[in-house]
Amino acid sequence: MPISPSSAAQAAREGVAQRLRELRAEAGITGTELADRCGWTHSKTSRIENARTPPSPDDIRRWCEVCDAVGQAPDIIAQSHNAEAMYVEWRRRLRTGLKQLQNSYVPLFQSTQLFRVYSATLVPGLLQTEGYATGLMTAITDFREIPNDVAEAVTARLERSRILHEQGRRFVLVVEESALYHQVADAEAMAAQLGYLLTAGALPAVSLGVIPKATPSRPIWPMETFHMYDDAFVSVELLSARITVTQPSDIALYVNAFEQLRSLAVYGVGARALIVKAIDALS
Repeated sequence: MPISPSSAAQAAREGVAQRLRELRAEAGITGTELADRCGWTHSKTSRIENARTPPSPDDIRRWCEVCDAVGQAPDIIAQSHNAEAMYVEWRRRLRTGLKQLQNSYVPLFQSTQLFRVYSATLVPGLLQTEGYATGLMTAITDFREIPNDVAEAVTARLERSRILHEQGRRFVLVVEESALYHQVADAEAMAAQLGYLLTAGALPAVSLGVIPKATPSRPIWPMETFHMYDDAFVSVELLSARITVTQPSDIALYVNAFEQLRSLAVYGVGARALIVKAIDALS
């Protein structure tokens, strides 16, 4: 996992390092003493404590044993595993094109009952039309210089979006008003996309909220796009990676943020008025 001090993934790795460092300090032993008792070099201890080298499960078990904290090993091992699994590089996910990425989400979608999505910049994938998705994926393909399978990827995305009509699921989607104006496709495709939002927002299982640009003194700022799948985990989209958040405390943070963002949005007639305004702006 590449070191990225600004990422939640690196912060998670540093959290593991801090716990191990605290165990050593509480045991009253130096880094050199711990290394000797564990049977490795002092530099390895330093790399682990500074989050430069992720500890293996066996490393963590030895560390906890030396620090007389064997009972904490399983929890720290789980925390370390989550930290290393959290950061998925887009260039690895996309090296064969976009279709594979679209299909990879199908099992997750099938196992989720409550979808919560916040987007400040784009129409959420679940609500994208063919023209809009084609424009967006073409731009992504060109920017990343990856194999062009846009047509197949768009078909896969539209197929996946049929889940909106399946019983037993709920979709709560919140977008910033500015997302309605970012033209990732031509005017005709944008008009079709915005028109579809008027229809999709009326589906029984869908709650579509739009946060007006003119919202005064908002208590929470526009932030990165994120998707919540039940209460299992959160997917955060960055330019270079998709970060998966699995720690309960971090998920709770996103739940709190989503609820605050949701409370700022307008729905029904109010949302429709903002969407119609964006359609009128196309001309």
